[in-house]
Amino acid sequence: MNAKKDLNLGLALLPIIAMIVLLVISYGQLKLPIESLLLVSASVSAAVAYWQGYRWIDIMNAIVNKLAKAMPVILILICVGGMISSWMLSGTIPYMVYWGLKLVSPQYIVITSFLITCATSVCTGTSWGTAGTVGVALMGVAAGPDVSLAATAGAVVSGAYFGDKLSPLSDSTNFAAIVAETDLYSHIRHLMYTTLPSFGLAAAVYLCFGYTTPSSHAANLGKVNQFVTSIENLYHFNMLLLLPPILVLGGAMTKLSVIPLMLAASVLAIDLGIILQGFTLQQGFISLIHGFNMSMFTAQGTDVAGLLDDIPRLLDRGGMFSIMSTILLVLCTFSFAGALTLTGALTVIINRLLKMIKGVGQLIAATVATTLLVTGATSDGKLALLIPAELFRESYQRMELDNKNLSRTVEDAGTVTEPLLPWTSAGVYMASTLGVSTLDFVPWAIQCYAAIIFALIYGFTGFGIARLPSTTTQANP
Repeated sequence: MNAKKDLNLGLALLPIIAMIVLLVISYGQLKLPIESLLLVSASVSAAVAYWQGYRWIDIMNAIVNKLAKAMPVILILICVGGMISSWMLSGTIPYMVYWGLKLVSPQYIVITSFLITCATSVCTGTSWGTAGTVGVALMGVAAGPDVSLAATAGAVVSGAYFGDKLSPLSDSTNFAAIVAETDLYSHIRHLMYTTLPSFGLAAAVYLCFGYTTPSSHAANLGKVNQFVTSIENLYHFNMLLLLPPILVLGGAMTKLSVIPLMLAASVLAIDLGIILQGFTLQQGFISLIHGFNMSMFTAQGTDVAGLLDDIPRLLDRGGMFSIMSTILLVLCTFSFAGALTLTGALTVIINRLLKMIKGVGQLIAATVATTLLVTGATSDGKLALLIPAELFRESYQRMELDNKNLSRTVEDAGTVTEPLLPWTSAGVYMASTLGVSTLDFVPWAIQCYAAIIFALIYGFTGFGIARLPSTTTQANP
């Protein structure tokens, strides 16, 4: 094999700079499809590799090797789409939302909003879906006098993104695990170190807020009551509807294989939909593949006229096909990552960064800063996970740190900070959906930024830092 040319720092940075420039200008300003821009960025990386002396077959093999590592998570994401729609068919998710809304207390609407959206987002794995459905209903409750809309919106966003971090159904949680090359459930368990203290801090603030809020004016519960009544009229609720999530949670705790577990939960949900809700087997499989749709109620003779607009936004979702856009993004990002890895550009950059990084705390801080920079520059949560993971993975290994430290840090600083930036799609969506400006609810979205503080504290103190097996005697597991 011919000797390959070495990269200097400028050439090593070229593919990354090209990608950031393309995304900021073309995606941020011209709104071009992000997948096409990633492919252009991959072409730049491939051109650098070709200049070094690699050939097309080498570049393709590097990309295929990256995609091979992503395949298990791609299959999990497909199963997630099917599971969500089957849980809609059975009434499992609506049942949990129903009981969550029944617990609303006007005086403690902020803490209640936080807890309900936490539970909903963990069960559904979607922050946008949670905020756009249950969150909207809760904002209607908060419209009463003496209730802060900014505080309620902040609590909704915090709760919605709580599940986006911890739910095994969340595409960002799965994506963070795969880009950092760690196990999904190990990643989720390690997230507890920063997420649970953030949860406790947020809950304490929201509880104190409710305790000090005057209760002389009851908030308007009309919209919530309408929402609850509409769901109740559509489904036949039964405690058996909790069996699918119990199966998933039980399997997760006993470390059963993820894909068979999700498929089993989907089949169980379809069975419940047929037995309890009166749907047909055909509707069950259509829902599994294409997603649940309100028209399925009409097909069985249920009148859906006059329902709140928020009901279809809650129910019409899921399906294995719904994940295809995310999978396309995964394919494009890993095409870029595969070509970039072949060039050795990351090694050049990391070696330069390592000269400035002297310890674990500085490494965690550098990861946080890079993730925030990519989030703000690209407005894309997936890239905010991918780029720092690719840049710093080798640094974590050199310091004998388990990769789950990396996956935790990029999620702490990436996924959940995106809605706090007014110019990102998540920031625009949350502000427009909840009717509160981003800058108004940011101080109250405690769950979304507190984890960064805990991540930095752990990095500099060593607490909650998992090391590789050879150094476990020095580690906090």
